[in-house]
Amino acid sequence: MATEDSSGDNAQHVTATGGVGNYIAVFVGLCLLTGMSFLTTSEWWPWRDQPGFTRTFMMAVACAKALLVLLFFMHLKHEAGWKYILTLPACVMAIILAASLVPDVGFRLRSAADRAEPANNTRETTIERGQENASDQAPSDN
Repeated sequence: MATEDSSGDNAQHVTATGGVGNYIAVFVGLCLLTGMSFLTTSEWWPWRDQPGFTRTFMMAVACAKALLVLLFFMHLKHEAGWKYILTLPACVMAIILAASLVPDVGFRLRSAADRAEPANNTRETTIERGQENASDQAPSDN
């Protein structure tokens, strides 16, 4: 009896998500997108000399693949509106955390550039002091 109930639930689940045909179509779409990603590394890619365009294209393909997986394999397409209540605060928090790192990285790079100049002068001063100390320690003829 239990197997009949579980197979009935599975049949309802497959029809609720659009059937096996949707899964096959998504799989074919993912294969095509993967082929497009692979194309960017081949000699037939017409924009080989434009790495910015290639990176942007690869990011777009990766986002499309992630969207297909999220919508169909994780069944978010058929979920209720509560998914937005869960994801919007997480997205806002991610944006706030990323924005809070911008000043830290900017100040770190600027302070590293400021410290680079005195470091060279300090080394020269240390070398000069070392030579002075060496001449002070010359053996005396007593």
